Amino acid sequence: MLFGPRLFQPDSEILSTLFSPSLPGFPATTVRCMICGASADGSPSVSQCAACGGLLDVAFAFDQPLARGDFSALPLATQVNSGVWRYRQLLPWFPTDQIVTRAEGFTPIYWDDRLAHFGGVGRLGLKHEGQNPTGSFKDRGMTVGVTHAKSVGATMVACASTGNTSASLASYAAAAGMSALVLIPEGKIAGGKLAQTIAHGAHIVQVEGDFDIALRMLRELTAGYPVYLVNSVNPYRVEGQKTIVIEMFEQLDWQVPDVIALPGGNLGNTAAFGKALIDLQMAGLIDRIPRLLTIQAEGASPFVDYFESGFDRYEPVTAETVATAIKIGNPASVERARRAIQFSSGMVARVTDAEIMEAKAMIDRCGIGCEPASAATLAGIRKQVALRQIGPDAHVVGVLTGHLLKDTEAVVRFHLEDAPGERSPLVNRPVSIPADMDALKRTLSNALQG
Repeated sequence: MLFGPRLFQPDSEILSTLFSPSLPGFPATTVRCMICGASADGSPSVSQCAACGGLLDVAFAFDQPLARGDFSALPLATQVNSGVWRYRQLLPWFPTDQIVTRAEGFTPIYWDDRLAHFGGVGRLGLKHEGQNPTGSFKDRGMTVGVTHAKSVGATMVACASTGNTSASLASYAAAAGMSALVLIPEGKIAGGKLAQTIAHGAHIVQVEGDFDIALRMLRELTAGYPVYLVNSVNPYRVEGQKTIVIEMFEQLDWQVPDVIALPGGNLGNTAAFGKALIDLQMAGLIDRIPRLLTIQAEGASPFVDYFESGFDRYEPVTAETVATAIKIGNPASVERARRAIQFSSGMVARVTDAEIMEAKAMIDRCGIGCEPASAATLAGIRKQVALRQIGPDAHVVGVLTGHLLKDTEAVVRFHLEDAPGERSPLVNRPVSIPADMDALKRTLSNALQG
């Protein structure tokens, strides 16, 4: 049954080692509040501190620095075919047979001079998290979150979602043999993401309201019922997502870039990237910190306002943007994200929907492709270069968070529907011709002439 007494049956052996494993090469870990420092016990209620209501962190204590070669040197008994669990020395410890994985991670960095020119920088790579199993970065956090849920005896996992989280949760719950509950804003989720969630068998509830309302309702529900919350307020989700940065640095042969740029919606990735930098520095794996650049859509940019106030005043907004994955007006990870920006001397910027779609069309045209929210990365880099916040010689790596096929409706609207103002030169409309060879030859001639 979904409703009833709050009852989980954790594996006592797992819990006894989870927070201070006596395994060589693994740091001792605790869960504690990032605001007041109070320790938590790692129970299923992992979304906030019982003492002050703050968000929780998984904290590591390293007995000695890690070596960069350690990640490929684990014994076979503890290795997992995953671009997340490859970095187990920097993650909470779980027995190998408890890990729920779909071989996530191992995502590429694409380099293209056309994109560097568009962005205005000398060297630009785009790490494409849309190459994960369900087509978004969410899989990295989900493998750790669902693994923890399994270890504490949860039978139902749940999330509120604008689409990508629900697709990922549904997939990983199905892989683990768990039930999944998903709350989505009614009529405000891209069809591709909803189709994934349906296909993987999740229980889907459409809420008459936006994402922020759905998450608030779900947090209230999971505080009193045996349902495990796997949104990014969950500290184990953050641990999985931080491996984007670890893997990025390994791919760059540990040559840390000047700037790492990423979209900002609920701000879980900004929080995770900051956590990665803190942990990597503590582990002795990096000797300098890149600047984080978080980019929000203009119609959903409360974190930009917060940043521009010197992190003095924060106010939620009513979100509206074509980039549905970041259409969030009251991000849950604000304080974790603030810490990340401050720690990295980072930047926060906003871009218009038109700038997002132009950047997306450029990424698509280079044969890479991404969903609209991902393209905020390139649009934001371009804007910050124009504002001289990023130098033209900077080494920048941006993150694409979702696959092109996540939101095909946005592609159709950009290329096929008439829009006010001047049409982008990147618009690519199909043409119709009669079944006539002369018409086909004329069309080919026009195409060859550009």
